[in-house]
Amino acid sequence: MLGPSGHIDTFTRDNLPAADQWPDLKLDGFEYPEWLNCGYELTDAMVARGFGDRTALIGNGRIRTYKELTDWTNRIANVLVEDYGVKPGNRILVRSANNPAMVAVWLAATKAGAVVVNTMPMLRAAELSKIVDKAEITMALCDTRLMDEIVTCAKTSRFLDTVIGFDGTANHDAELDRLALSKSVKFETVRTGRDDVALLGFTSGTTGMPKATMHFHRDMLIIADGYAKEVLNVTPEDVFIGSPPLAFTFGLGGLAVFPLRFGAAAALLEQATPANMVEIIQRYKATVCFTAPTAYRAMLAAMEEGADLSSLRAAVSAGETLPGPVYEQWMAKTGKPMLDGIGATEMLHIFISNRFGNSQPACTGLPVSGYEARIVDEEMNELPRGQVGRLAVRGPTGCRYLADPEQQAKYVRNGWNLTGDSFIQDEDGFFHFAARSDDMIISAGYNIAGPEVEAALLAHEHVAECAVIGVADEARGQVVEAHVVLKPGIVGDALMTKLLQDHVKQVIAPYKYPRSIVFTEALPKTQTGKIQRFRLRRDAQA
Repeated sequence: MLGPSGHIDTFTRDNLPAADQWPDLKLDGFEYPEWLNCGYELTDAMVARGFGDRTALIGNGRIRTYKELTDWTNRIANVLVEDYGVKPGNRILVRSANNPAMVAVWLAATKAGAVVVNTMPMLRAAELSKIVDKAEITMALCDTRLMDEIVTCAKTSRFLDTVIGFDGTANHDAELDRLALSKSVKFETVRTGRDDVALLGFTSGTTGMPKATMHFHRDMLIIADGYAKEVLNVTPEDVFIGSPPLAFTFGLGGLAVFPLRFGAAAALLEQATPANMVEIIQRYKATVCFTAPTAYRAMLAAMEEGADLSSLRAAVSAGETLPGPVYEQWMAKTGKPMLDGIGATEMLHIFISNRFGNSQPACTGLPVSGYEARIVDEEMNELPRGQVGRLAVRGPTGCRYLADPEQQAKYVRNGWNLTGDSFIQDEDGFFHFAARSDDMIISAGYNIAGPEVEAALLAHEHVAECAVIGVADEARGQVVEAHVVLKPGIVGDALMTKLLQDHVKQVIAPYKYPRSIVFTEALPKTQTGKIQRFRLRRDAQA
């Protein structure tokens, strides 16, 4: 049963799925007052708790305290309400790279009662138009360095009529910043309900019309009070660093919500390359890192060249499954485990994870407190331990698509969220990733998980990176094809192909070996370092 709403613009509540299409929500242990604004809880409430003089955000040459962040967001919130007439429930699009200004704008809009849609800086006008139309967005707040595409979008939009620039650098020289300087540092936070939508997270990697996942004010705190508290054990002494964009719910949680909820600091990088991250970790003694396995491999190489990453106490791997060899190399080099986990935009953040005192290679771990998970078949029957099946999960967060007929057809069945991943649960209850459900390779009747073959290849001393896909084959239906990046100085020839194939046969069952190996200079990746296997499959089909 939904609690009271403070939204005057009721668009998001009006477009929630019907109650019988929701997943079962398990809210025991996550009690919040009926009236709740997560923007206030991460700023003004932290100052009231005594964190005002502590560092909140680091970025673009500035260090900002919790008091400075609170004043900054209150000034912006006053502009939005007084100068632009923002009403509770209005949707506001934010377009920026990872920097303190983006965090301040997101928090300010949230405190003003708006529903925020954070977007990637690489999106073009056509892609932005789909988001604007889906969410009926009337206002965009954009880093002035990224204005062209959103202005182009606004010219033809039925909804977007206001585009306001802010300065993503430390200069405060843009329209929003100049107006904010004349405003009070006090703001009466809008009274929103805990069940009011605070954030629309658009799913990444979609084709056609994007899907908007709807997250309440309480959801934004649940991910901190659950995963961040239980698994990461965040303290005010922590400094967070990472590569996921704040436009993704994974990045927003790991680089903004988690540190701000517990009085810690976040170091934000607009260009979060492994080299930049290594430099910031050393400079600010970062303690918690969120990035992809490929970046950790680069960081391991940097350590071999003398970089000191000993301040890191938590290395969280995300974006794609963590190969066993990367975990083992990190353990050998640092003596500290990597925390692999799985989350989803629909679930907001991580719901299964390893723990510091209970982790192992090639294992995703156990459900985070409040969540339960099982492995099911196509009919939603739970499978015996050790069998590959579909991952089903439920807990205090869950999938609610904005006005989308695929709410049940794709993601929610019988009260469970179906993540689109194939997993195995072992006899001890631990969950092990097999593949994305649509990435399982079926060859001559055998089910082969691409990540398992990738892990075997990565264990070879000559392999720097690899990606495995299934390609059509007349005799076998599909065969395993590996796209391999070799280490510098190694030649990709017929002899190397045979060497790698024999190696895989020795490490895992011989029928899983790659019958085709393509040597390449680089693999296609997203901005966050996630390998885009769909592009390899598309090229193979072409």
